[in-house]
Amino acid sequence: MLDALGNAGASAPSAQAAVRAMMHASRVGVDSHGVRLTEHYCRMLGGGRINRNPQVRVRRTAAGSAMVDGNDGLGHYAAYTAVQTGIELARESGIAGVGIEHSSHLGAAGAYAVAGAEQGVITFATTNTDAMVTLFHGAQRFHGTNPLAFAAPVPNSRPWLLDMATSSIPMNRVLLHRSLGSKLPAGVAADKTGTPTTDPHQAEMLLPLGGEDYGYKGAALAGLATLFSALLTGTTLDPDFIPMYGTDNISEPRNMGHFIMIIDPARFVGAEMFGLAIQGYLAALRSAPATPDGRVMAPGDREWEEADRRDVDGIPIDPDTASFLGY
Repeated sequence: MLDALGNAGASAPSAQAAVRAMMHASRVGVDSHGVRLTEHYCRMLGGGRINRNPQVRVRRTAAGSAMVDGNDGLGHYAAYTAVQTGIELARESGIAGVGIEHSSHLGAAGAYAVAGAEQGVITFATTNTDAMVTLFHGAQRFHGTNPLAFAAPVPNSRPWLLDMATSSIPMNRVLLHRSLGSKLPAGVAADKTGTPTTDPHQAEMLLPLGGEDYGYKGAALAGLATLFSALLTGTTLDPDFIPMYGTDNISEPRNMGHFIMIIDPARFVGAEMFGLAIQGYLAALRSAPATPDGRVMAPGDREWEEADRRDVDGIPIDPDTASFLGY
């Protein structure tokens, strides 16, 4: 991965950031945002959409806020820079918000939430993306899949981690059902008129989280991601993005925006007390009664268990990615 990005012209710092984020995604089982994206990033570097040698700049705007200019480079580099900037500010002010402008696709938002939590701070990361999700009762694509990711430090353990899209399912799930010739679950996708469908070949857009009956919740959360990532940073709105895929325009930057928020527990109840509290909370949660065939898990439990498995068994790679990387 690192060699491929380097061969495509990516500077060492930006390539290293991209590999770090992709490996997080692949380890925890978010394969859509993992190793398989290497080829796409290399193509965008070659076409000029992504700046090969970005000069990322940080502009502090107040005691607890800053803006990061990603210089149209790999979004992973700008996002990790924003996390570190936010941590420095939050150590002083307790809470810090860092907007990111002139960026590109950053992969799994959870990678940046975890990066902060591993340094002892609560971290929120979000981005808006190109439109592929309808509004509640809407008849066209409007929002992106717009993830919301949160992570919190847990003493002697890996972070509490929530990384969720605000769409019902990812578009990659539709593509998988097309390849398998199987129906989609009800209430996750719609045809070109906005009518819900279970036919993956008729699916032209995704439904927001909550589906036909409660999709107003997912649509509102997608708007929240847009509020932080685009409106607050002055970057591109979801319907105005150059599509990530399916376009010949791979030379024009997309001016993506992202947002990072850092909260330092030491400035509130105190780091030690917070650590004891979250340990107690998670112990109570995991020991709560479960249904006969169920299992109660905290956010992140499934992901970290998958990471443990993949650390032993390896990361599965699809044939096209394996061929591109020379495996």
